[in-house]
Amino acid sequence: MTTPPTVRLANLDLNLLVSLRELLRERNVTRAAARIGISQPAASAALSRLRRHFDDDLLSRHPGGYVLTPLAAQLVEQVEGVCSAAERLFGTGHGFDPSSARRGFTLLVADYTVAVLGPALSAAAARRAPGVELRLRLVRESFSADIGETIRLIDGLIAPPAARFERPELRSTALFDDRWVCVVDAGNPVAAGPDPTLDLDELAAMPWVVPFAPDRGMSAAAPMTRQLARLGVEPDIRVRVESYLSVPYLVAGTDRVALLQERLARQVADRLGLVVLPCPGDPGPIRERLWWHTDLDPDPAHRWLRELIVELSATL
Repeated sequence: MTTPPTVRLANLDLNLLVSLRELLRERNVTRAAARIGISQPAASAALSRLRRHFDDDLLSRHPGGYVLTPLAAQLVEQVEGVCSAAERLFGTGHGFDPSSARRGFTLLVADYTVAVLGPALSAAAARRAPGVELRLRLVRESFSADIGETIRLIDGLIAPPAARFERPELRSTALFDDRWVCVVDAGNPVAAGPDPTLDLDELAAMPWVVPFAPDRGMSAAAPMTRQLARLGVEPDIRVRVESYLSVPYLVAGTDRVALLQERLARQVADRLGLVVLPCPGDPGPIRERLWWHTDLDPDPAHRWLRELIVELSATL
């Protein structure tokens, strides 16, 4: 007879979830034990039980230390989501004092968002909630999983509006605006003169650095490539990269051009010897929003996080 899922869950020691998360994070039994607040032998015993349960080593010894097995690598994202959901579940209905709370928050963000909002968020959390752990996971421009389920397992996503977010179970609030600009090296001839500009014909003729572009054609899902399509530019892509922060470094010292968010472009232009130029045509604004699942509405801790992010965004 097959054991019902509820019975199987009741028979599990759910403390092993925390042990599994820290062992996969640290890849070291001693450090994992210190993070959980248990002895090293107790952490070793937990690892042994987990190995028996999954019938897998999970942590495999190599000359430089332990590495994750293929199965363990698959479990990393799942256990983070489950532990975050458990923290929210058992924290709901209680007051939240950020000055004394020990809690983790997981946000899915682009590296651009980390550059723009990350320093203020990290500093504010350190001052106001020293026991809170921020977990910033970098988002890809496409989601392989159902977006509603993805957001349900984390504390929030920071991204511009998109059709895939228009779901009844998702909430959002405005954070900050930005705009697309062109970046070129200061030595590029198009940057010459007292008030350099670019037109669409020049953009179409130049070699490009493009983030999150697939190997074949252009993805309609990526915000930057949507803007190029809107401008009617089919870029001659010379460099593809899965990062916004990498883009200006790959433009510097070359004849290439890229579209970039102005807040990010202004941060690095002087240091990298780049010139920021207005984007011709009508690329459309960038409107960043915080998205979360309606399950989190009654959680006072999550309400504190939302209010903090909105407050900091207003100071940008």
